[in-house]
Amino acid sequence: MEPYDGDDEESAAVLRTVGRVVKTCRERKGLTQAELGTAIGYSEEQVSSVERGRRAPSEAFLAKADGVLEAGGLIAGLKKEAEEARYPKKVRDLAKLEGKAVEICTYDNSVVNGLLQTPEYLKAVFGSRRPAFSEEEVERLVAARLARQQIIDEKGMIPAFNFVQDEAALRRPVGGKMVLRRQLERLLEIGQMRNVEIQVLPMDREDNAGLDGPFHLLRLKEGTTVGHTDIQLVSRLISDRREVQILELRYGIIRAQALTPRESLSYIEKLLGET
Repeated sequence: MEPYDGDDEESAAVLRTVGRVVKTCRERKGLTQAELGTAIGYSEEQVSSVERGRRAPSEAFLAKADGVLEAGGLIAGLKKEAEEARYPKKVRDLAKLEGKAVEICTYDNSVVNGLLQTPEYLKAVFGSRRPAFSEEEVERLVAARLARQQIIDEKGMIPAFNFVQDEAALRRPVGGKMVLRRQLERLLEIGQMRNVEIQVLPMDREDNAGLDGPFHLLRLKEGTTVGHTDIQLVSRLISDRREVQILELRYGIIRAQALTPRESLSYIEKLLGET
């Protein structure tokens, strides 16, 4: 279980609700916090923190508490809400937008796009951050990123994805050569999905319309398009129509400068052979 830092009121409200449900079921069963903790393998302090909304309970905590308190799934059913409350607000906001998108277009030039990263690769990405994240923070961010990746589902075919990756990102051995190899293999796997296109922008291209840095475009179901940038300490959603048009223009040029999806998969196979 992870402590909650208290800076996100939306998450705090969710955790308080989860805590009240646990407390109500515990008191109805006639158990003290210490007795519940002993029964499910947690300390009295941990149970107290959950009930006060100060700690996000794990799936195991919720499942065990549901069984001991005979809650009939009421507590265990809070798994999704409790899990999402662990994620940073900017991640939840972006995930909500991605869930409303019919098309997601991304350009990345320093690392592989987050929706495509393997667990080992993204752990290495978060682990390289300075000032360093704590182990708990890394695990929290990894869980959030993996949850976002669930949107890539060939069965639904929506949203459609186009990822443009600068070759430099595909050569950078984040986490070491074996981690990079697995990452390249993952790109080849995802690139076979019918609703996913991956394009590589080779380093020998004289022109690159993406030199200002990575960005995403999300085309939403209601017909609007929003942009997203996440550079250094600034994560920003862009809804101003003029700014979105600039990003759309740049993205169209970047796609034209990149290899086709078929050529790109062959190029990734070549990079894999060199790694």
